[in-house]
Amino acid sequence: MATSVYHINKGINRPIEFRGLKAQYIGYLAMGLVALLLLFTLLYLTGVALLLCLGIVFLCGGALFTGVYHFSKTYGQFGLLKKVASYSIPSRVRITSRKTFIHLMKKEISHGSRS
Repeated sequence: MATSVYHINKGINRPIEFRGLKAQYIGYLAMGLVALLLLFTLLYLTGVALLLCLGIVFLCGGALFTGVYHFSKTYGQFGLLKKVASYSIPSRVRITSRKTFIHLMKKEISHGSRS
């Protein structure tokens, strides 16, 4: 009887990683590089000197790489998304009417009498 060899995939449920970049930061870097290519094209077609175009694109590219790697290392796979989402959480809830509380109290009393 032949024995079967099953290989276990140890990378299940782990984020995609490429040279230290995790998960969505790979996409952010790719979109940034496409934007830099378009910026170079725009500058070159408008007549800006080639060395100036290259200098601008290389400086922006360095800033892009530094920023994306910093965010990837600081926030991890979902940290940046959680940080952005935390800005939409209100610091307080303001209710200007008592109707909400009265309605809740009526519901609580009606549910409390059933049990």
